[in-house]
Amino acid sequence: MAATTTPAASISAGAGSNGGAEDRVLATAQQIVKSLNTPKEVREDMMLIFSSFDNRLSNIKTVMTDQNDALLARLEAAETIIHRWDGGNDSSRHSSSSSGNHRSSSFSLSFDGSPEEATEFLSAVDEIISLLVDLSSENKPDMVDRADSALQMAMSLLEDEFRRILIRNTVPLDAERLYGSMRRVTLSFADGDVTEDFENFGLVANGDGDGSGSGSRRRLFHERGGSIGCDLWVDLINPTAVEDLKEIAERMIRAGYEKECVQVYSTVRRDALDECLMILDVEKLSIEEVHKIDWKSMDEKMKKWIQAMKITVRVLLAGEKKLCDEIFNGSETSKEVCFNETTKSCVMQLLNFGEAVAIGKRSSEKLFRILDMYDALANVSQTLEVMVTDDFVCSETKGVLEALGNAARGTFVEFENNVRNETSKKPTTNGEVHPMIRYVMNYMKLIVDYAATLNSLLENDESDGLSRDDDTEEMSPLAKRMLMLITCLESNLEEKSKLYEDGGLQYVFLMNNIHYVVQKVKDSELGKLLGDDWVRKRRGQIRQYSTGYLRASWSKVLAALRDGSMGGASSGSPSYRQRSNSSSSASKMALKERFKGFNASFEEIYRLQTAWKVPDPQLREELRISIQEKVIMAYRAFFGRNKSQLEGGRHAGKYIKYTPDDLESYLPDLFEGNQMVIHPRRKSS
Repeated sequence: MAATTTPAASISAGAGSNGGAEDRVLATAQQIVKSLNTPKEVREDMMLIFSSFDNRLSNIKTVMTDQNDALLARLEAAETIIHRWDGGNDSSRHSSSSSGNHRSSSFSLSFDGSPEEATEFLSAVDEIISLLVDLSSENKPDMVDRADSALQMAMSLLEDEFRRILIRNTVPLDAERLYGSMRRVTLSFADGDVTEDFENFGLVANGDGDGSGSGSRRRLFHERGGSIGCDLWVDLINPTAVEDLKEIAERMIRAGYEKECVQVYSTVRRDALDECLMILDVEKLSIEEVHKIDWKSMDEKMKKWIQAMKITVRVLLAGEKKLCDEIFNGSETSKEVCFNETTKSCVMQLLNFGEAVAIGKRSSEKLFRILDMYDALANVSQTLEVMVTDDFVCSETKGVLEALGNAARGTFVEFENNVRNETSKKPTTNGEVHPMIRYVMNYMKLIVDYAATLNSLLENDESDGLSRDDDTEEMSPLAKRMLMLITCLESNLEEKSKLYEDGGLQYVFLMNNIHYVVQKVKDSELGKLLGDDWVRKRRGQIRQYSTGYLRASWSKVLAALRDGSMGGASSGSPSYRQRSNSSSSASKMALKERFKGFNASFEEIYRLQTAWKVPDPQLREELRISIQEKVIMAYRAFFGRNKSQLEGGRHAGKYIKYTPDDLESYLPDLFEGNQMVIHPRRKSS
């Protein structure tokens, strides 16, 4: 008996050289019994049977009781801490949540407790999670139920705290700071051009309600959205709260409450991102509502959308991705699901507006804003695709990008058709640059700024109506379309010039407009697209128009100065000296008529052509010089040959009204757009 009790006493005391071996035997026996997965009572009976075979197992029942007591003690200690926060503290928790006071430690379970108390609570949660792992192999349903209940209570508290920390530590978006950091590009025209809206031209969408009205004048002006620097960053949540959120998320995930944690996070942060869009002035609108917006308001909304798209992807979503990665660091699945669920709403709101614009009514003035929207989405789509793994959102992004590209292409074609079909019959009164030419050329200058985008969108389109030769084959798709547009403009100008009855005014009109086109091409990126050879040819064309003007306006005047005109001969010719006195008198009468006819013609041309307008100073001066060289020089010769025949005679001043210098002094009045009448500055006595 003694032999059998001595080892048992040795085991109970935990002493002796064989203590370690006995512990291993005991543990092995317990493991064998547990592996049989039998009821608790059966396992205890089996352990007692084992103890009858080996006295080293004789105290097994005592050990099992001690272990059970230890588990129960751990559970009760954890329960006590958890119940302390769930008991009568609901009112204080809600009161604290609604107050605006922020404490230095964001995690306090909505109590004014110390960080040590929060640590104590988290340790209790860890203990419950650990106990459930230990109890998973024990047949202790009552203890498991108590642990589950305590864990559920703890998770409810942590879920509330997680939500509270997220809400109270959300940092409002500073839109002004973001806008101030964006680099803007403004496109307008230094020459101060103004354009007219043409109801029949279609360059301003009819029925859009922009309030401009037909014939209103305004500057063609376009401001592109700013770009965001790579180093731009904002805190979406107070950085001091991130570690606390991470601690809570890690425990909720370990406890099997991952779904609840992700749902709380995505709900709160989704609302925060929706609020950010409101701060960025992006409204949630249906497609029907978008299509009812007048153009002026629509233009502002499109600009806001462009800025919001850049800020949302580059700043907000990038920041949200960083937050998800930090807070859900222990779970790749949670990171992905949480980010997708959080960002889906705001991304889809932006995409829905883009889709509404893309399928809306097309009008030429919308082209640049649509191109801006296309570029904005194209520039962030790759970044968006890397961050967002939601197949639906990725598919929608590609679809909206394609739709905006189609809308831009279709709107550009609409503009081309408007240029081709513009058939207004109202000429400018003074032959200056036609408003349609101003609008189209300034429009084309803006188009060239989008050359890279339009070249990609027009790559597979055919340029109908453009001759295919070696020069055009090497041109980019946009350059071909620009050349075709200008060719249409030139044909249109030829037709419009025929609206003028005065042949000279026809040529002045063509000179003004082609010169304007050339200057716009030469002074912009259009020059690089069309090339120097195109510019040289048009300058030669302008010189031809100048020659045509001189012929149409001054041929009759010059004819009066030629010898032999109106039946008279020059007073200095031999035939004149051989005439009889009677024929000399007739010749003087003819000479008087020639002076009189010249005077009348010059005065009429002066009256008409002072009202004509040549806006370009250089072109205006070149025209005056050509008149001086062709007309004034001819009159100077005629005046020198014939003035002696009439000077000293009766009423000589009636015929010799102007000296060559007088006429030359009148030239600066021509082409100024202010109709004048000559008042002779000198009369011969």
